[in-house]
Amino acid sequence: MAIFKRKAKAEQVSGEKQGQMQVLKDAFRLTRKHKPIAFLWMALGFVAVLCAGIALGTKLNHPVYFTLISLPLAVLVAFFLFTRQANTAAFLSIQDQMGAGASVLMAIRKGFTTTPAVNVSRNQDMVHRSVGRAGIVLVGEGTSGVRTLLQDERRKMERFVPGVPLSEVIVGEGSGQVSLRKLQKHLKKLPKKLSKTQVREVRNRLKAVGGLSMPIPKGPMPTNRNMKMPKR
Repeated sequence: MAIFKRKAKAEQVSGEKQGQMQVLKDAFRLTRKHKPIAFLWMALGFVAVLCAGIALGTKLNHPVYFTLISLPLAVLVAFFLFTRQANTAAFLSIQDQMGAGASVLMAIRKGFTTTPAVNVSRNQDMVHRSVGRAGIVLVGEGTSGVRTLLQDERRKMERFVPGVPLSEVIVGEGSGQVSLRKLQKHLKKLPKKLSKTQVREVRNRLKAVGGLSMPIPKGPMPTNRNMKMPKR
């Protein structure tokens, strides 16, 4: 029995390692397509840190010691630069697709539950609904007509869950809008106005409201963790 348990555990660990390698391969492929200059920055960061370590070691008469210390640090800096560029590449790969905002919202692991495309127009303007400690956040993306959809959805929320704090966000690069790559950070910075119990009550009430089923862009999405790329 113990042998079977050890075998099952080994298979689980092996599967997790294969999943992590697949994530790295996807991130590498995505970065090479959308941000090829990222590898130049990685090389520059690696060389700069390594040269600084060697120069400091030579000055202190310990070149070998400081080289051994700066080598893993140089690898860490290069990997950090890669993850930053991979995050940017992930956003570039979906920013022009319908439902990109929903894809970013649904990548938030904690704090918010998102229902995509709760309101959609013929022009493919759409509103997504996120619920968290900040209350209900209505996120619109599309043309200028999305403001009308936001107003309609706000009235609906005020009717179904009166008294719950409501916030509106429009995804875009214009004045008063929030860019796609800053959307997660913007939601997480919103002031917390509800307790965890109140959030659960709001979510239960809104289950009856539901949302439409719309296509969401696929692909690795960035999160707030600097050193890891999320799974698909």
